[in-house]
Amino acid sequence: MAGSNTYVALLRGINVGGRKTVPMAELRSALTELGLEDVATYIQSGNVVFRGTQGATKLTDGIERCVEETFGLDVRATLRTRDELAAVGNGNPFLERGADPAKLHVVFLDRKPAAKAVAELDPDRSPPDEFEVRGREIYLYLPNGMGRTKLSGDYFEHRLSVVATARNWRTALKLVELAG
Repeated sequence: MAGSNTYVALLRGINVGGRKTVPMAELRSALTELGLEDVATYIQSGNVVFRGTQGATKLTDGIERCVEETFGLDVRATLRTRDELAAVGNGNPFLERGADPAKLHVVFLDRKPAAKAVAELDPDRSPPDEFEVRGREIYLYLPNGMGRTKLSGDYFEHRLSVVATARNWRTALKLVELAG
């Protein structure tokens, strides 16, 4: 398709704990009917790779509306282009320090948070966990795992006034590969 870009849509909170259930085959079909091309999903947690010609804002609105109309769910979508996602894959500060990739996660934000709000985040909220905000991503090092941290998506959403959705590092890198 001429003029199309590759995007990854990260849908927040679907198929987690038996809530907001969305079958991936039906999601791919609905998004294809929306006009997206080469729609592919990765695992059941709302990761969609596709090509589209519209800008990110229109695509985000269309995907959210499509999920609402098709599945009756209010789900937020966060988009990244192929290049933006590749930059995430190359920009993890904890890898630079030699951290175990199995302990890494990335929180994708719908927009860059205000510098003042970032400065007010508590670095000692959940020791030994660490985080670093870089643009529209928050990189996490969670030695005891995601289930034990107080650095949740909800924490960052409320403190930064953003929409946030987290993925483990393996999933983030797989999405880079699929978009590539």
